[in-house]
Amino acid sequence: MKDIRSIIQSNKRGKANGLYSICSAHPLVIESAIEQAKQDGTPLLIEATANQVNQFGGYTGMKPNEFLEFVFAIAAKLDFPKEAIIAGGDHLGPVCWVNEPSKLAMAKSETLIESYVAAGFKKIHLDTSMGCADDPEILDDEIVAQRAAHLCMIAEKTAMKHFGTSDIVYVVGTEVPPPGGASEELSTVDPTPIARVNKTIELHKKAFEKLSLSEAWERVIGLVVQPGVEFDHIGIVDYQPSKAVELKEFIRTIPNLAYEAHSSDYQNDEAYHQLIQDHFAILKVGPQLTFALREALFALSYIEDELLPIEQRSYLRDVCDEEMQVNPTSWQKFYPLNNQSKFYRRFSYSDRIRYYWNNPRINAAVDQLLSNLSSSAIPLPLISQFFPEQYKQIRKKELELTPVSLIKSKIKQVTDAYAQACWKQ
Repeated sequence: MKDIRSIIQSNKRGKANGLYSICSAHPLVIESAIEQAKQDGTPLLIEATANQVNQFGGYTGMKPNEFLEFVFAIAAKLDFPKEAIIAGGDHLGPVCWVNEPSKLAMAKSETLIESYVAAGFKKIHLDTSMGCADDPEILDDEIVAQRAAHLCMIAEKTAMKHFGTSDIVYVVGTEVPPPGGASEELSTVDPTPIARVNKTIELHKKAFEKLSLSEAWERVIGLVVQPGVEFDHIGIVDYQPSKAVELKEFIRTIPNLAYEAHSSDYQNDEAYHQLIQDHFAILKVGPQLTFALREALFALSYIEDELLPIEQRSYLRDVCDEEMQVNPTSWQKFYPLNNQSKFYRRFSYSDRIRYYWNNPRINAAVDQLLSNLSSSAIPLPLISQFFPEQYKQIRKKELELTPVSLIKSKIKQVTDAYAQACWKQ
């Protein structure tokens, strides 16, 4: 993967460029991100997480090869070259099987890695930071590094078997914010201490060398650390560059490596520019994309309420809430069970509703909503009320007034902020 490595090295030399990573499997999000990259003339990094896509299907129902086929089909429809798509695997390790003994969980992790590499994923985040059923409460850093190196060995062998060579690039590191945001309210988050960063690098390098993976270590491009950013249900911890000065200076001394920033969602635009300048060369965005999708769909549902008689409406908002209550697994342990639960289910920054967009009844409601509004002209005053930014674009004849165009424009408000920071400084 010469391109991604050259981007990282350019960033380390002081050029304010980087990559943003689309961490979503929703087709409208993927389509919007591809349109953004096509417009900008840039490569696009799209990542699948272990719980989202795995050898058993994950919560999307897709295996790694099926996910890539899904992404490439959208790219083909939009006339975007698949060679410009960098496919990444995120949090690949035992995260889905932590309730099982470590031997069994790691065996499943091996199969997970094999399935991603064989499918053609080229950027792999090795994440073995979580303890399994028979592990101590706090997993020793050395064990974490050894398990990561072991999975790297599996990846390298799989690449050689299927492609005759390996050009996989790796990301390591365990200082990861909770996927999808914190479950408790936060006011501040401390950046990872330099001593911990250095220890993580040393232990992983040693573990790689012990398994004769020195050449693969040269392809480790990213280290996951906590830059001091986070979001919870209703709050955002903003990036403070002054707190990350030591991280910035330290990574300059380490060849090949830059930082990867997880949970960078919802930051101000200026923060993305500053993160890139501070060598957080890979910015991950996930919930904010489907948050924008949800905002657009709910806005359309309010427009539907104004335009259509009761018997013709989709009742999307109510259908979503009903299905989330019938199937609470993906939100109940994350949201407080009190009179605020409904608010969180609908509007939380952690956006647990994103796990429900492939629910058949919700899908049907979305289809009905889009059909209703596609066949009914939406008056401009309602666009102004619920889509003020899109209203400006429509008035300038820069955006077509269709429900899907409105949704994708909302999503591209997010991708454009990242693109501005990564490619347009």
